[in-house]
Amino acid sequence: MIPLSTRMRPQTLDEFVGQEHFLYNGSLLYNAITQGNFDSAILFGPSGTGKTTLARIVARTLDNEYTEINAGSAGIKELKALIERAQDSFYGLTAKPLFVYIDEFHRWNKLQQDSLLKALEEGVIRFIASTTENPYFAINNAVLSRVRNIYEFKKLSQEDLETILNRALTDKEKGLGNLDIKYTPEIISIIADLANGDARVALDTLGFIVENIKLPGEITKELVSEAMQRKLGFYDRGNDRYDLLSALQKSIRGSDPDAAIHYLARLIDGGADIQTIGRRLMVMASEDIGMAYPSAISVVTSCVQASLMVGLPEAGLNLAEATILLASSPKSNKSAMAYWDALSDVQNRDIDPVPEHLKDNHYAGAKNLGYGIDYKYPHQYGGYVKQQYLPNDLYQEGVKYYEPTENGSETGFKKFLEDLRKKYGNN
Repeated sequence: MIPLSTRMRPQTLDEFVGQEHFLYNGSLLYNAITQGNFDSAILFGPSGTGKTTLARIVARTLDNEYTEINAGSAGIKELKALIERAQDSFYGLTAKPLFVYIDEFHRWNKLQQDSLLKALEEGVIRFIASTTENPYFAINNAVLSRVRNIYEFKKLSQEDLETILNRALTDKEKGLGNLDIKYTPEIISIIADLANGDARVALDTLGFIVENIKLPGEITKELVSEAMQRKLGFYDRGNDRYDLLSALQKSIRGSDPDAAIHYLARLIDGGADIQTIGRRLMVMASEDIGMAYPSAISVVTSCVQASLMVGLPEAGLNLAEATILLASSPKSNKSAMAYWDALSDVQNRDIDPVPEHLKDNHYAGAKNLGYGIDYKYPHQYGGYVKQQYLPNDLYQEGVKYYEPTENGSETGFKKFLEDLRKKYGNN
């Protein structure tokens, strides 16, 4: 049987759900597609967010010949045959470029990626690549320079997934609308929540449940738990994971390891995924511990990475170590406060430009503009030399963003900065 996620794949832009940060009625991308001005593009982001779907909609809307290949299984031989086919089409009667969608493009090596360059320059093909990796690291600069449009797909929101699931349950042509299925809005919310932003997971979970219950039937919490192999403690006991995450962070911030480990246990028992807990712990390492114990972020990151490799239930041991470490560490939020205050100034003030002596002068003509001429290289002065670094207006105001505490390791950084100021005066 065809998976529900395949049957429910949107066919038009108006059916497409999510990615409103770059695709909405009237956006540049929307207009480029509908007006026939779409060029090559790179789509990157998590699985199940619509990359392949959008590529197919683009080709269908523009009425071009279209083909898909997967970089994990196709090589130079397949690519050369594809380019020859594109040339026949482009220089033939139709005079249309071939739309080529290459999934998992990051799997190709530099030689394979560069094989596309000539065809891209000549306009023989329109190239759409998708990747789960950051293209600025995984794709050659030569390819990036020829593909102006790079779009980041984000995990679908809870509301997006609920829309997609409800559409599948009511669609009588492609979906489940003709079946006698009982369900509640809470059930749709649970499936959407557990799908973690992935429409394919949400739809295929729903399809799996419906295919394997006796109809007429009802979708229950127990069936969702069985289908997704996830505990639903949050929903059964009325616990809210966000309340528990908040309690975890506040207990760690309050240096209460007993309370912190209690809330961690409730999160894991309730079905919280490792990524959700791990992200919060890594944020806390910088927000709440910070410079009081700078190594905390390294240790916590290692624990989270280990937990992802080990998997639950044993991953709880790695997360517990990180939790106890954070709760038992000295605390300082001064690095976080410094960032928030600086960001506030950047966003809300009209700040002077970078001082001339700090500007880059590694290009022709920079020195003629006076850039970098009076810069003093601190290592030539024993590691420190007094000079202005802040923009003029902030320097003249004597702005200070970072005000260290005397907690933990931060006392050493505080003493170092204070000694500099005593010896050389305030910057």
